[in-house]
Amino acid sequence: MKKNAPVSAIMTRNIVKLKLSDELSTAESLFKRNHIRHLPVVENGHIVGMLSYTDLLRISFADAVDEDGEGIETTVYDMFSIEQVMTKKVVSVDPDTTIEQVGNIFLSHEFHALPVVADDRLVGIVTTTDVIRCFLKEDC
Repeated sequence: MKKNAPVSAIMTRNIVKLKLSDELSTAESLFKRNHIRHLPVVENGHIVGMLSYTDLLRISFADAVDEDGEGIETTVYDMFSIEQVMTKKVVSVDPDTTIEQVGNIFLSHEFHALPVVADDRLVGIVTTTDVIRCFLKEDC
């Protein structure tokens, strides 16, 4: 493994994301449909927050709903906005940050996902799963 390789080598570029105006039920559907746990919240290409599946679980019983999002009890979701539930103080990395540096950020801050930002624009997302997958591959 090349721990000095840039995170851009392992980050996800096709990002599933939210806007501040989206509903929490939309977020839950995106989490379940895409089998992901973190969604960047973006306005005009700039990251303004991160929403995790755990954030939703804190306010609801989101994991008790069908994978397609059918039957969601939106009463709880209607009480909150994306902005109220998301993390606003987002730590990000740039595409040239090394995989080793990202791993150290995950360890020291107990994060599980980091947005990758270049020129103040969201260009990717890297997760602990990406780093573990990289460690397990010899061609990383």
